[in-house]
Amino acid sequence: MIPVGPGVVATRVSFLLVLALTIQVGLAPEIPVLGVQGDLMLLIAIGGGLAAGPDRGAAVGFASGLAYDLFVQTPFGLSALTYALVAFLVGSLQDSVLRAAWWIPVATAGAGSVVGVILYFVFGTVVGVDFAGTSLPMVALVVGSLNAIAAPLLIRAVRWATGTQDSVRARSVYR
Repeated sequence: MIPVGPGVVATRVSFLLVLALTIQVGLAPEIPVLGVQGDLMLLIAIGGGLAAGPDRGAAVGFASGLAYDLFVQTPFGLSALTYALVAFLVGSLQDSVLRAAWWIPVATAGAGSVVGVILYFVFGTVVGVDFAGTSLPMVALVVGSLNAIAAPLLIRAVRWATGTQDSVRARSVYR
């Protein structure tokens, strides 16, 4: 496979973000599970960390969160901060695992989603967002479960977008 240049990667990631954002804003609110919708934008960030490592994953997470921040009624940058941090943590964790079984990225995506929701609540509370009436454990578990289900498809899409299909990191995942 021919390595892709930075312009191609930027175009692919932008396309994936627009597609995921359209689904997140347009379709996900119509199919809630226990009153909670999945968070595809967080999953894109986690996929960036798993596929491209901590640094590029954090960049994908920041872009994903920034795009989502345009559509939510919370302080601008809250999703970007949270998603970038989670993507960096997940990417660092993936780098420390030399050979991953097929289920490890799925479990990592689920656990990373739970951590992302908790961090979002913590950072939101610090900046004054009122989450009254929201059950943090239920939201975190539902988002984690939904994102774990969607993880295999989204991680492959992010791997394609970032051009990391044939890298050492990509070979250790989904073998």
